[in-house]
Amino acid sequence: MSVRKLAEKQPATFVFNDEMLARAKRIIAKYPAGRQASAVIPLLDLAQRQEGWVTRPAIEVIGQMLDMATIRVLEVATFYTMFNLSPVGKAHVQICTSLSCELRGVGEVVRACKEKLGIGMGEVSADGKYSLGELECAGACVNAPVFQIGDDYYEDADYANTSKVLDALKSGGTLPKPGSLTGRDNAAPKGSPLTLVDDPTQPIPKQDFAVAKAAFEKAKAEAAAKAAAPKA
Repeated sequence: MSVRKLAEKQPATFVFNDEMLARAKRIIAKYPAGRQASAVIPLLDLAQRQEGWVTRPAIEVIGQMLDMATIRVLEVATFYTMFNLSPVGKAHVQICTSLSCELRGVGEVVRACKEKLGIGMGEVSADGKYSLGELECAGACVNAPVFQIGDDYYEDADYANTSKVLDALKSGGTLPKPGSLTGRDNAAPKGSPLTLVDDPTQPIPKQDFAVAKAAFEKAKAEAAAKAAAPKA
């Protein structure tokens, strides 16, 4: 993992707005006295949702709220790549470039994003609308390659379908439904089902024991005869 540092240019202050403050208080209340530090990740997430990124003043405020040293909050913020340590665009596009996605051709997804957004990894467009970054791992390896816009995952990505998503994003149109861009059913294998082909909502048919026993005895006899037959 590369070294992650806070942006050099920081705002002077940070204050949770009323909505986020109420949510923060509800989260902290879930933990017993003396264990409030467990809320550090959710509170960092709230700060990022409010500001778009995690600022130094936000880290300091969260430390005070949770009775944590600022350095401990900073350690968490810099460890998890889900936290943006510098300003991002209004639409933040992240690409998983870990092993599974790499083996499945994520390079073409990266190429599509760079061409369509006109920026490189870790950059923000001049108008502040778009930014592009890498995910350490999206955790959706079975449907690799994967990229993310906001909270939504787009899976089974390639150059063509990634370009279509970004075209819709830039035009202000309706984005495709999150998930597989190839129509895959969740994380099912490609193509038609290979197992569980019966309708799982229907009752399991009762099996005649006598018929099943006869079929078993027949198969057993055939196997024995085959084993006893002389080999050529």
